[in-house]
Amino acid sequence: MVTRKKPGPEQPAGPPANATDVHDRLSVALPQPRCELDHKDAWTLLVATILSAQSTDRTVNTVTPLLFAKWPTPEALATAPREEVEAVVHRTGFFRNKAKAIQGASLAIHTQHGGKVPADIAALVALPGVARKTANVVLGVAFRVASGIVVDTHVMRVSQRLGLANAATADKVEHELCARFPKDQWIDIGHRILLLGRYTCLAKGPKCADCPLFELCPSREGQALGSWQDRAAHLGAAVAAPPAPGKGK
Repeated sequence: MVTRKKPGPEQPAGPPANATDVHDRLSVALPQPRCELDHKDAWTLLVATILSAQSTDRTVNTVTPLLFAKWPTPEALATAPREEVEAVVHRTGFFRNKAKAIQGASLAIHTQHGGKVPADIAALVALPGVARKTANVVLGVAFRVASGIVVDTHVMRVSQRLGLANAATADKVEHELCARFPKDQWIDIGHRILLLGRYTCLAKGPKCADCPLFELCPSREGQALGSWQDRAAHLGAAVAAPPAPGKGK
């Protein structure tokens, strides 16, 4: 006798959520989603995004003020002593690789692009240390260019639980999501799904009862609290509130 495994958070039990409904509810919850990496321009965002790999935005935001105070331009960072850069970015993890990447990207920006971050996906991914996810972040946030949908671990988890994507790699998940959402929604829906994953649809112990997408989600568990509008307001308030001391974002 074969016993069927009970569906879990990564194993949707029902039909996929409707992309239009997902967009509409998350638009109510997060009408103006924003990148939580502190930055002042495309270059500082690019550097912060590289540093955020395998780290938290909160940690990166404690490192970049000193980094950009010491080396405020791509040229200055590119020509800084490597060991000094490594010391500043040490707390973000993988500090040697990250120091090499942000200096290499900054050097290319200075020597090949006149000190300006290119607003082009091909030129961005040609920079050292810049993969497609980083390029999508910079293009979407700094330039409002919809080159694709940002897919990180949060977006992969949430889109799989919702049944919006089935692939196991970020590039393929991005392709699936881009096929489901109109291009003019790509920038904001990526950030909204990311924030939902960061604050509600957690990797361990997802807060299904508080999720504004509860009724749409084939992976939901338990019972929802209040109306979806109430839950949307709760998510919006959580994102807007500063993180508690010691809590990463």
